[in-house]
Amino acid sequence: MYRPCMFGIEEEYLLVELANGRVLATPSLAVARRCREVMGEYFAEEMFRSQIEVASPVFGNLHEARQFFCDSRQRLGDALAAEGVGLYCAASHPCAQWLRQRARTTPHYRQVFDDYQHVARRSLLSGLHVHVGVPPGCDRMQLINRLLYWLPLLLVLSTSSPLWGGQVTGYMSYRRVISGEWPHIGLPEPLADWAAYQRYRALLERTGSLARDGDFWWAIRPSRRFPTVELRICDACPRLEDALCIAGLFRHLVESCAQPHYAPAPLSREVRWITEENYWRAKRHGRHGQFIGVHDEQPVSAEGWLAQLQAQVPVDSADAERAFIQAQRILREGTSADQQLDCLAQAQGAGLDHRQAVRAVVDQVLAQGQENGLPPASAQGQA
Repeated sequence: MYRPCMFGIEEEYLLVELANGRVLATPSLAVARRCREVMGEYFAEEMFRSQIEVASPVFGNLHEARQFFCDSRQRLGDALAAEGVGLYCAASHPCAQWLRQRARTTPHYRQVFDDYQHVARRSLLSGLHVHVGVPPGCDRMQLINRLLYWLPLLLVLSTSSPLWGGQVTGYMSYRRVISGEWPHIGLPEPLADWAAYQRYRALLERTGSLARDGDFWWAIRPSRRFPTVELRICDACPRLEDALCIAGLFRHLVESCAQPHYAPAPLSREVRWITEENYWRAKRHGRHGQFIGVHDEQPVSAEGWLAQLQAQVPVDSADAERAFIQAQRILREGTSADQQLDCLAQAQGAGLDHRQAVRAVVDQVLAQGQENGLPPASAQGQA
């Protein structure tokens, strides 16, 4: 059996000024120093000076992941608070002024901003990325084709970017809308296998369309550095337990689809079209959408869609059980996007002006990012 698969998680955060809730355009040297001191080898800089990333060690189970991110979020939050700075874990900030943000000045990021101009400058966004190790001999493109249909469901669970430029966008994941301006960033190309992937990449390289050391930014991709498949479609999650849920579901899905006896229907044009449509509905409506189900193209709610996933890849571990329990809870009680919109409406209903209502949303996200990630009561003790 191809189990268990090891995995890792990358979380991106924006740095905000606690006094006013605004994204810091130019964090002080002390802020950067504190981040490095706290996270050490797990700290990474991002495109903007106001953004950082925590890239985890390799985990064997969700308990290890929970312990690491509980600790890292808490220690980072405490260290930054001493500088008057907070850790903002949602995919978009409701009123960040992207034109005022300062780009990183490393050669790599200078090249990125030179190549992509305003597309890069507008991308003040944070994602959740999950790497899952792939067994030797498993064709990663064939594996990605098996996983593809379920990616929009994972986006639904993570949605946390309904606000942009001080406005309600009408999308539950506006991050994915903005991300669509980049090349090679939507669903991966329909490539039959690893050989087709290599031919596609070689074509782009020899025509000057992709640097030889360049990356695709697909919603899911084979990593160039590690023997993993990397989930990239998801918004950053303020609540740690939501991030762990998504990591657990994705890992369980990879483990199931990588087994030799797993034989799903081939990735037909129809499945591709359905996945594209479900992707649109996921970023637009989130958990409130009606989706196209895996069987007979029937309409299905987000909860019904999750039930179909569980039927196709049945629970076989405590981690998978916990992930499905939390996913059901998210779909029942609301994602971060739902909570942000509810917070905004409640603040406005209480008589706060727009600026104050938006600040209430920022404060909510900041507080959720510092909550300890604890398993739901029904799943405690299973780690």
